[in-house]
Amino acid sequence: MAPTLRRSIRPALAAGAAALLLIGATPAGAAADPDPRIGLGAGWLDAQSAISNLEHLAHVDKPPGFVNPANPGDFAFVASDLAFTGHYAIMGNFNGFNVFDIANPAAPTVVTSVVCPGGQGDVSVHGDLLFMSVEESRARVDCGTNPAVGERFQGVRVFDISNITTPTQVAAVQLCRGSHTHTVVTDPDDPASVYVYVSGTAGVRPAATLAGCNNNPASGENPSRWRIDVIKVPVNAPGEAAVVSGPRLFADPETGAIDGLQNIPPAPTHPSGSNWGPTPITDACHDLTAYPALGLAAGACEGNGILIDISDPANPVRLDEVADPNFAYWHSATLSNDGKKVIFTDEWGGGTAARCRPTDQASWGANAVFDIVDGRMEFRSYYKLPVPQTLTENCVAHNGSLIPVPGRDIMAQAWYQGGVSLVDYTDSAHPKEIGFFDRGPISANGLVLGGMWSAYWYNGEIYGSEISRGLDVFGLKPSAHLTAAEIAAAREVRLPQFNAQQQTPITWAPSLAVARARFDRLARTCTTTLTGRHNGALTVSGVTCLDGATISGPVAVRRGATLLVIDSTISGSVSSSGAAAVHLYHSTVRGALSVAGSTGSVAVVDATVSGAVSLSGNNTPGVEPIVADSTIGGAIACSGNSPAPIDLGAANTVNGPAAGQCATLG
Repeated sequence: MAPTLRRSIRPALAAGAAALLLIGATPAGAAADPDPRIGLGAGWLDAQSAISNLEHLAHVDKPPGFVNPANPGDFAFVASDLAFTGHYAIMGNFNGFNVFDIANPAAPTVVTSVVCPGGQGDVSVHGDLLFMSVEESRARVDCGTNPAVGERFQGVRVFDISNITTPTQVAAVQLCRGSHTHTVVTDPDDPASVYVYVSGTAGVRPAATLAGCNNNPASGENPSRWRIDVIKVPVNAPGEAAVVSGPRLFADPETGAIDGLQNIPPAPTHPSGSNWGPTPITDACHDLTAYPALGLAAGACEGNGILIDISDPANPVRLDEVADPNFAYWHSATLSNDGKKVIFTDEWGGGTAARCRPTDQASWGANAVFDIVDGRMEFRSYYKLPVPQTLTENCVAHNGSLIPVPGRDIMAQAWYQGGVSLVDYTDSAHPKEIGFFDRGPISANGLVLGGMWSAYWYNGEIYGSEISRGLDVFGLKPSAHLTAAEIAAAREVRLPQFNAQQQTPITWAPSLAVARARFDRLARTCTTTLTGRHNGALTVSGVTCLDGATISGPVAVRRGATLLVIDSTISGSVSSSGAAAVHLYHSTVRGALSVAGSTGSVAVVDATVSGAVSLSGNNTPGVEPIVADSTIGGAIACSGNSPAPIDLGAANTVNGPAAGQCATLG
């Protein structure tokens, strides 16, 4: 199994060289090919599409009762956010939710549909519980469809999905501003409870419908605005779910004023010259993304982006805030896996307007990328869909999630009728698109609401919730931007459940794919590449890459340098002390190999070393040195490595003694 995987992975260096050859073959001054997303034909279920570095695996139309065929963009039947549990995808809808069996991602099927009107219908899961946001006054406690009768409901519904074919509502927590979105927050110290952070953006309900609600100004008594609601849910008794706090995350720490963030727009009009829409005034959060393992959350709060300490889940505290004169509406947030970056989206136009026009600048309706440095957010760049859309397509930055590629920050993101964009944020100052999918407008004659609400990675594929069309599934395809090994490593990350607004640490179990993914990532940083014959000794500095090279002498790797070797022959020894990384793949060393004091990663895979191998004092936290499927002509000895070397189940042939930490690798 392992050798087959290795042979199926095309070297990243070769892919990069091919890309350079293509660039070099383009005549000077020649125009690049037009983006295939431009000029796509319109249609509801038969629009033309364009795709790059993705495979469209499946599409399932919205089931009857969740779409108005006479008006596909009917707001009463909008498909909204996605959550995942086991082999099921749950897609919210303004009229309820649908459960899809995705055991075979290429052939999803509808398992059950629950009619429960009230919008927005965003969903999250925790164990056997499903949470659903409700903000419209037409909603009823009992999920009834006649808004003229029954008890009104605006807040968070809780369903028991232990039998996912028959979800049962077990709680309904009423709130003064309903629930536009919500976030599930776990407490590492209290597994018996789960918290739900609620962002209510609707108008305040009258006290006649819910006691205690009021539209008082910020200086008045306990106003229902300028706060979030925190619901505590006992996991084994969800019917006891109740609000336990209303944190004032926007308060001025010096004056105590609860409206301490942006209270007026930064200018009379949007930078485009048009009226603000929505208006960036902070009296609620639109979306909160929690990372409980780090005790951190990021809030997209209308007029501000904020960073929040959630180490005490019932009592979150604001750490930092930012504003931006280009942002019309701070909408959602995604943290990097290491918690050192945050990406905020700007839903300029509210998601219902064309905001990817040729005249719209890259800083309007875009993402803003921040590094988190010593608890403060520092702006690095904007990213916007790099191709214009038509005037009949609602388009602006919307919901996405991380793709778990080792060592890289890659995100799949929805852009409504701009489709799906894959973006690499590894260099936070220079984000770039590495793949996409787009359809033509629903109508060529006028703007009909539609497009991707969400695009989320889950257990190997990307799932898209299409507002007017249904569920889409995409697979990644290898390219110069993303290798087969990186895709394989990402696919090895398996989660039991997933909510995009509840981030959990992504970890990678050691594997040949993960090791090769690290090689491929480093290969993109080569400062020197040798592909032919090099006579004499070689001293490695920077990031030196040998690709099909022949070195007729020994190789020495300087402190802090990186050596990447693939399909090459070295007629001499290889030695390094204090290197950043040393990797050898499918290569021959006609001498000894000694790697000591490395700080990054070490891998010897499918290689032949005629002399002895020594690995000592390599300190590579979380990244095991690998010696796998290799032939060693002498002894192998390993000591003081942290962690210890492994072979990933791909045995080596060692023609000498195996000692120390490598005693089992021979």
